[in-house]
Amino acid sequence: MSNSPAYKFKIGLITATIWNNDGFYSVDLTRAYKTQEGEWRNTTSFGHNDLLNAAKCAERAENWIAKHLAANT
Repeated sequence: MSNSPAYKFKIGLITATIWNNDGFYSVDLTRAYKTQEGEWRNTTSFGHNDLLNAAKCAERAENWIAKHLAANT
């Protein structure tokens, strides 16, 4: 497995990171937020307002993976 992601999608503060592990793909969904000190961090916790963007990122990741799996068959 490479140390860099195969692809990333970002909508608003939500990011879907796709990883390729020898043809098996996995996806990390994260939400960016700013600390009180002004530093950007990521979390895997989503609020109500984040869910639509998280769903859209997950759908785009699924489409990207499906295209790449189909291209390799």
